[in-house]
Amino acid sequence: MTGTKIPFDPETAPCGKQSGGDRLVDDDGYGLVIRDQLFDCGCRRIRHEYHDGSIHLSAIRHDGKRVKDPIRPDLGK
Repeated sequence: MTGTKIPFDPETAPCGKQSGGDRLVDDDGYGLVIRDQLFDCGCRRIRHEYHDGSIHLSAIRHDGKRVKDPIRPDLGK
């Protein structure tokens, strides 16, 4: 898998705060794509695209609580 780490400008984190951080993208070249946003405040937004085309989205606040996050199909694009 190839991976890249790209810093991003502040945006609304799952906790509601404006925070920057790093965007991590891993791609196996066969359809598996993992996109994670790691916010400086400790929140995390995750998007996994699998070989069969299915997508799993999740958002976790900096206190570890999963939250319902607006669907972000553009995460990491």
